[in-house]
Amino acid sequence: MFAVIKTGGKQYRVAKGDVIRVEKLDAKDGDKVKLEEVLMVGEAGKPTVGTPLVKGAAVTAEVVAQARAPKIIVFKKKRRQNYRRKKGHRQDVTILRVTDIKA
Repeated sequence: MFAVIKTGGKQYRVAKGDVIRVEKLDAKDGDKVKLEEVLMVGEAGKPTVGTPLVKGAAVTAEVVAQARAPKIIVFKKKRRQNYRRKKGHRQDVTILRVTDIKA
């Protein structure tokens, strides 16, 4: 069984036991998180698509860690103008392990 969930403005296809990195959620390590924005639930050959959400569906996950994504370098340059700007950025992420999918 799999589900398509929405969190942090992005969509993820998850199954039981998957480990995913999502935008930072307000939870501590070891906490249980219930994700209720389920867009689709699928089993072998018979998917259920929501309009826009599947009623009564939820995905339960456990917080593995609060971490930071790899650094992204933002570099701006205008040629022949001696204009160069370099900035770095690391996004906070939450690592989740999916424990249950309820349709």
